[in-house]
Amino acid sequence: MATIAVLGAGKIGEALLSGLLHAGRKPEELLFTERHPERSAELTGRYGIAGVDVSEAAKRADVLIVAVKPQDIEPVLDELAPLVGPGSLVVSLCAGLPTALYERRLPEGTPVVRVMPNTPMLVNEAMSAVSPGRHATPEHIRVVEELLSSVGKVLEVPESQQDAVTALSGSGPAYFFFLVEAMIDAGILLGLPRAVAEQLIVQSAVGAAKMLAESAEHPVILREAVTSPAGTTINAIRELEKHGVRAALLAAIEAARDRSVELGKAHEED
Repeated sequence: MATIAVLGAGKIGEALLSGLLHAGRKPEELLFTERHPERSAELTGRYGIAGVDVSEAAKRADVLIVAVKPQDIEPVLDELAPLVGPGSLVVSLCAGLPTALYERRLPEGTPVVRVMPNTPMLVNEAMSAVSPGRHATPEHIRVVEELLSSVGKVLEVPESQQDAVTALSGSGPAYFFFLVEAMIDAGILLGLPRAVAEQLIVQSAVGAAKMLAESAEHPVILREAVTSPAGTTINAIRELEKHGVRAALLAAIEAARDRSVELGKAHEED
């Protein structure tokens, strides 16, 4: 079995390690890097996985999963460059960073796969989009898909679509949380206790998501099924349209896409 190292054990990195363990990987097949000793000790105690430095991870691992913040990528690449071996596969979970950046900084021919996951990885319900770099083969993609399927669903897309994916599903959970937050506040405004409003809305969100996933119906059809003539729902929809909620959401997702593009350009060569 391949040895897998997760470089950066934040929430996403920890969620991936946990998912791999639940999928049957043994602790000795996994490694992680973490800058803070207290956090490293906590994770080793929780999962039995060894915390190492970047150089040790590069020497021992067959698959290097880079899960640091985009602004922290430069020192990581500086450390990896002289250490990555010819058989290593590099997987980037960093928003906005193109495979070309890794290919430029790492040894010639290094296979790189770009991934945009999202935070439902924490509950094994991630949506991860994967894109191969110039040197990544179908077998490399298969390996990455197998790893990520332990924490949710996986979809292969062209790398040219990754900034859009980042805006839509990478940031997507935040839009849903924002909407739920607003709906809970509305419940309080209407006189419901916060705990009651939260339970009503969260379960409604869970049920609606399950209907979307399992019914095979278009969202418009599902919405229309709730929208009776001259009823309460159509009055609410009218207000949402009047206040430009649809247009605001489109603009927000475009802004997220633009920021993803900027993150990649920040690491382009002069």
